Amino acid sequence: MLSKSVTGAWLETHDPGERKFVRIGDLALESGVVIPDVSIAYQTFGKLNSDRSNAIFINHAMTGWSDVPAWWPGLVGPGKAFDTDRYFIVCPNVVGGCQGSTGPASISPDGKRWGGRFPFLTIRDMVNAEFKFNDAIGIDQYLMATGPSLGGMRALEWAISFGDRVKSICSIGSSAIAYGDQIGTHSIQIRAIEADPNFNSGDYYELETGPVAGMAIARQIAHLSYRTEFEMAERFGASKQDDGSGRYSVVSYLDHQANKLQQRFDANTYIRLTAAMNSHDVGRDRGGIAAALSQIKIPVVVAAIDTDRLFPPRLQQEIVDLTPTALPLETINSLYGHDGFLIETDSVSAVIRKTLELVI
Repeated sequence: MLSKSVTGAWLETHDPGERKFVRIGDLALESGVVIPDVSIAYQTFGKLNSDRSNAIFINHAMTGWSDVPAWWPGLVGPGKAFDTDRYFIVCPNVVGGCQGSTGPASISPDGKRWGGRFPFLTIRDMVNAEFKFNDAIGIDQYLMATGPSLGGMRALEWAISFGDRVKSICSIGSSAIAYGDQIGTHSIQIRAIEADPNFNSGDYYELETGPVAGMAIARQIAHLSYRTEFEMAERFGASKQDDGSGRYSVVSYLDHQANKLQQRFDANTYIRLTAAMNSHDVGRDRGGIAAALSQIKIPVVVAAIDTDRLFPPRLQQEIVDLTPTALPLETINSLYGHDGFLIETDSVSAVIRKTLELVI
């Protein structure tokens, strides 16, 4: 029996859209571990032209998935930034994910779910899987690779590792390396999940209850880092619910955010993707981030969200300063912090269009 309350049952029934699946074979990780017979779930939007030259590759954010319009609203469709009348949009669910790609909830070679045995992943591992995926679907080059947050990390890694396969990249609200503040914030979230007595070392899929409380705390910590102090003060102040419970309104809001995520996300995936973000360092084994970024030959557009307290603008400016082909930093003004990439549709669209104008 799968977990009834979190991270498991929905994997069998939740349909995020018209997914396709492709097998990319074995995936060798930086750690030396090999994940056998990896499957990648993906979705496409628009039509690939006859010479296969109008494709755009989207790297989803951490809790996003292949259905781009569902998690990045207002950007995909006729006449929009990702114009489906002109472009062929491709978005795979990342390896380690929980929306169809091989991940902790998948069946391992021994016939049991991977669970806590699923290997540690790095951003580079994810991009290597995406490279094999693109070979499998037969697209040799993209006009652009783009994404926010975790997606921006992967877009940057694409420019370094496989710059001949993308004509440009656009990285939004991301960095060249994870620093202490990001690692600290992320690590506490991981500890919250692992400390839940129902986590069971990651092997909770057959249990009646999964790590509900740990996931809730992790998401609440994360959500506060995604938004701004100003927004929390303006929206909630010190107000309490009017139901007589004495609960603060902001706590009710955070509970709501936690409950939403629990309905569609796996705790093991949350841990693996968060740990991968902690590992992010484009300079690893390349002589440092300056040496790595200096290798990039394609146009790079970097966007910062001015109120982002998880990945503050100085981290995007660092990418610009160290990348010879980077354009001046684009700044997205928002009251909503890191989540501005989800909310400021007009500003994000302008950055996407600007990047595409460099290569079409």
